[in-house]
Amino acid sequence: MPPEAERALRADAARNVKRLLDAARAVFAEQGPDAPLEAIAERAGVGTRTLYRHFPHKEALVRTALRQTVTERLPPILYRIPDFDPRSAILVVMEAVLAIVERERSVLAAAANPAALTAEIIEPALGPLAELTVRAQAAGTIRGDVTGDDVARVLGLLTNVLWVVPEGDDGWRRYLVLVFDAFGPGAATPLPPP
Repeated sequence: MPPEAERALRADAARNVKRLLDAARAVFAEQGPDAPLEAIAERAGVGTRTLYRHFPHKEALVRTALRQTVTERLPPILYRIPDFDPRSAILVVMEAVLAIVERERSVLAAAANPAALTAEIIEPALGPLAELTVRAQAAGTIRGDVTGDDVARVLGLLTNVLWVVPEGDDGWRRYLVLVFDAFGPGAATPLPPP
């Protein structure tokens, strides 16, 4: 096969994958987590064989959609964090992760194990959160007995709030602020050892 034809096939496949991922988000949002994959293929304008060629099962489609969102949305925020003071940067990163989980709520609901996939969404933020925690402690803006692991676990807890507030409500932001204030150094009850 000539290189031009091979590139055209790859470009066509990439377009099909993008259409399938966009369609999956729309169909899961409209029809719920049990939406048939055939409806996704139809919405994307491709055959079911094309869908299964790229995604042999629903979980593969869900994981790819989530990975795409994290890859597109989280790095720009992580690259910007040096511009913030460390405490504010922690809040920005936590808010960004929660916004991704909120945006992908319908897709997550379609997963066999949404909690495991939520952990995968959080994972790229763990290193930056740990580093920011140390920097914020050095600056005296976060209590000294909080660890980066504590921040990550609190973020994991907050993802559960998304399942009890109405979709698109942004009510989770209230709980983020409430919990984030617990990281402040003033009048804090000492924590048990980690």
